[in-house]
Amino acid sequence: MNDAQVEEIKRHFGVVAEALRSDIRQIAEGHSGIRHELQEIRDEFRDEFKEMRALLRLSFSQLDQRIRTLETDISTLKSRMDRIETHRV
Repeated sequence: MNDAQVEEIKRHFGVVAEALRSDIRQIAEGHSGIRHELQEIRDEFRDEFKEMRALLRLSFSQLDQRIRTLETDISTLKSRMDRIETHRV
């Protein structure tokens, strides 16, 4: 192998190395973009999850209040029925 061939091989590998560097940069930029998009999706899901939890808490709170009201009403009705039955006897 002569000096010209060695220089040609070096030049060829230099070109190949630069192409690889360029490809690696593109992959890194794409990876960075994907990470950014994924973080945005995570943030969006977290916000939506918080909103759903708040809505569920409100719904459960309202249902709990309705159940307590019904229990109070039933208790009152039972007391009234007991008094009526006691007076009938």
